[in-house]
Amino acid sequence: MGDGRASTRQTTQRRRPAARRTTGAAVRSRRGRRPLTARQRTGSGVSRRKALRRRWVALLSVITVLALGYLIFFTSLLGVRSVEVLGASTVPADQIRAAAQVPDQKPMMLVDTDAIVSRVQELPGVASVDVSRSWPSTIEITVTERTAIGFFAGSGGFHLVDSTGLDYKTVQNKPAKLPELTLAHVGPDDAVTKSVVAVLGSLPQSLKDQLTSVRAQTAGGVEFTLANGKVVRWGNADEPDRKMKVLAVLLTRDGKIYDVSSPELPTVS
Repeated sequence: MGDGRASTRQTTQRRRPAARRTTGAAVRSRRGRRPLTARQRTGSGVSRRKALRRRWVALLSVITVLALGYLIFFTSLLGVRSVEVLGASTVPADQIRAAAQVPDQKPMMLVDTDAIVSRVQELPGVASVDVSRSWPSTIEITVTERTAIGFFAGSGGFHLVDSTGLDYKTVQNKPAKLPELTLAHVGPDDAVTKSVVAVLGSLPQSLKDQLTSVRAQTAGGVEFTLANGKVVRWGNADEPDRKMKVLAVLLTRDGKIYDVSSPELPTVS
């Protein structure tokens, strides 16, 4: 009898269903979402207060950006209050400002710098222009002026010519320390002018300081006269260093005309 009762108890225990484990695992609701209490325990839920706070932060950020944009683009808070001219010496700064036509108090971001460059470059003595914004309220105009490499006598006085062959300015007094250009025509598109300015650009300053006049009838026939009256036949702009070395030797000899147009066959006459 004792063995029968023990067997019955063991069978009953085996048939008894296992207890559900409730050791803190998240309990799912019928819709597949965890209950609020479970989400609050794990910290994954977002409270209503946090959601509202995020919305307010986003709204304030948008308002701030819009306000800054309005102040920058539509008010004079960051408007132009001064125009600074840099690099000008022969061209008056007031003349550059007048040509630039920078609108006073206009928002800095709306100033058309390209248009300012175009207007200032129309001034004869200006070779190049750079325009920039210097915050909070200054427009800077940096100019590179033209530099004369020679002159020729013409209507109205003496015409200055720069390294591009451009006749950019007329003065009343004969320029000192500049050679006179004796050419049939002077202009940046003229082949002879291009050759002459190229030759002058290749000469060392020590020789430039001795020039009184430069002439040419063809692009390959450039010659110049020195302050001592000697004539140098230079030819074209090729091999300037070699020609200069040969000329330095030839000038130690007596003569009137020194021809280095073909440096391998120089002559003195």
